[in-house]
Amino acid sequence: MTFLNVSLLTPLAAALVLAGCSLAPAVPEPDLAVPSAYKENPVPDIPAAQGLWKPAAPSEAVERGEWWTVFGDDRLNALEAQAAQASPTLAFAASRVKAARAQLRVSEADRIPQVGLQAGGRRARSAPATQGLPDGTAMSPGTLWQAGLGVSYEVDLFQRVENTINAAKADAAAVEASYRSVLLALQGDVALTYYALRTTDANIAQLDSTVKLRDETARLIDKRFQAGDVAEIDVARSRTELATVQAEVAQLRGQRARLEHSLALLLGEAPSSFRFEVAPLPDSASLPVVPAGLPSALLERRPDVAAAQLSMQAATARVGAAKSAIFPSLALTANAGFASSELEDLFKRSAREWLVSAVFSLPIIDGGRNKAAIKFAEAQLDGAVAQYRDAVLQAFADVEGNLAGLRSAREQVAYIDNAVGSARRAAELADKRYRAGEDSYFELMDAQRNLLTVQRQAVQLRGLQAANTVGLIRSLGGGWNAP
Repeated sequence: MTFLNVSLLTPLAAALVLAGCSLAPAVPEPDLAVPSAYKENPVPDIPAAQGLWKPAAPSEAVERGEWWTVFGDDRLNALEAQAAQASPTLAFAASRVKAARAQLRVSEADRIPQVGLQAGGRRARSAPATQGLPDGTAMSPGTLWQAGLGVSYEVDLFQRVENTINAAKADAAAVEASYRSVLLALQGDVALTYYALRTTDANIAQLDSTVKLRDETARLIDKRFQAGDVAEIDVARSRTELATVQAEVAQLRGQRARLEHSLALLLGEAPSSFRFEVAPLPDSASLPVVPAGLPSALLERRPDVAAAQLSMQAATARVGAAKSAIFPSLALTANAGFASSELEDLFKRSAREWLVSAVFSLPIIDGGRNKAAIKFAEAQLDGAVAQYRDAVLQAFADVEGNLAGLRSAREQVAYIDNAVGSARRAAELADKRYRAGEDSYFELMDAQRNLLTVQRQAVQLRGLQAANTVGLIRSLGGGWNAP
C-alpha cells in the first residue's frame, strides 16, 4: 500500500520540480551599428537650445510634452488641442489600446484557479445492457438533481501560461506605443498642413501684389499706346504677363482649398463647414532650433521603434508557449457538491459528493501540428527582428534627412535674401529706364519676372524650413517634459 502511494506522488513531485521551467529563448539582440553622432549634425548638443529641448533619452514612464508649443504660435496650439480631442484616426488607435488591455486580462485569468458553480437536473432511462441485466428487463426512468462547486487549475510546468501572458503584455505595450506613434503622426501632420497653408497664403499674397503691379503697368502702357508713345506689342505683352500671374493665383487658391480640406479631416471636421483664416507666413517668422541629441537616444524616443522592440519580445514569448505544447501538461480539478434523486433531499448531508483529480497529458501523435506551430512562431520572431532593424534604420534615415533638409534650407536662405535685394533693385531701375524711354518693355518684364521668382523662392524656403523643423521633431520622437 505504501508503494502505491509513492508511485502516485511521483508524477506530482516531478511536476513541482519542473514547474517554472521556461522554454522561451532570450530576446534577440539585432546586429545594429549605432553611430556616435549624426552625419548631418556631428555636434550632438546646441547650447542655445538648452531649456527648450532635452536631448537625453527618457524612459517610457516619462510624460510626453506638447512639443509644438516651442513654435510659440497660439493658432497651432489650438489646432493641436482640437485634433487630439476629435480625430477619428486617434480614436480608432485608442480603441485598439483598450482591446489589447482587455486581451491581456483574458490571458492573466489563466494564472489563477477557475471556479464555477453548477446546478441542474436530468431524467433518463438506461438500457438493461448498460446495467449488466438481460435484454427485456424492465427499467424505470430515474431523476438526478445535482448542485456543486468546481475548481480547475493548470500547473504551469513549462510556463506556457506565463509565456502567453508575457506575449499579451508585450502586445499591449506595443499597441500603446503604436498609439503614441499615431498621435505623434497626427500632431506632425497638423503642424505640416498648418505651415503649408500659411506658406500658400504668403505665396498668394505675394502674387496678389504682383497682379496689382501688373495691372497698373498694363493700364499705363495702354495709355502710352493711345498716346502713340509705345508699340502695340508692349500692350499685348503687358496683358499676357497680367493674365499669367492671375492664372497662378487661381492655381494657388485651389491648392489652398485642398490643404484646408486636409486640415479639416485631421481636426475631425467636415471640409464643407471648416474655414481657416488667411494667415501668410511672415518673413520674420522665427523657428526653434532643435538639437538632434545622440543617435543611441533615438532608439528610446521613437514610439514606432519601441513598438517594434515590444513586438519582438512578444514573438519571443510565443516561441516559448509553442514549445511547451510538446511537453507534458498537468491539470488539477476538484468538484464538491450534492446529488439526489429527490429535489427536497438535494442539500442533505447524505447527498454530499466530491471528486479530486490530477491528470497528466502528453501528445504522442499530432500529425506534426506542434512542431509546425513552433516553426511558425520562430518564423514570426525572425520577422519581428527584421521589422525592428528596419524601424531603427528608418528612424536614423528620417533624422538624417530632416537635418540635411534644414542645413540646405539655411544655406539657401542666406543666398536668396541677397538675391531678393538685388532683384528688387534691378526691377526698380528697369522701371525707371522704361518710363524714361531708355529700355524696352522686354527688359522691364524680365527684371520683374526675376524679382517675382526669387521672392516666391524666399517664401517657399521659409515654408520648407518650418516643414523640416516639424519633420525633425517628429523623426526624433516628439518632445518630453523633463522629470
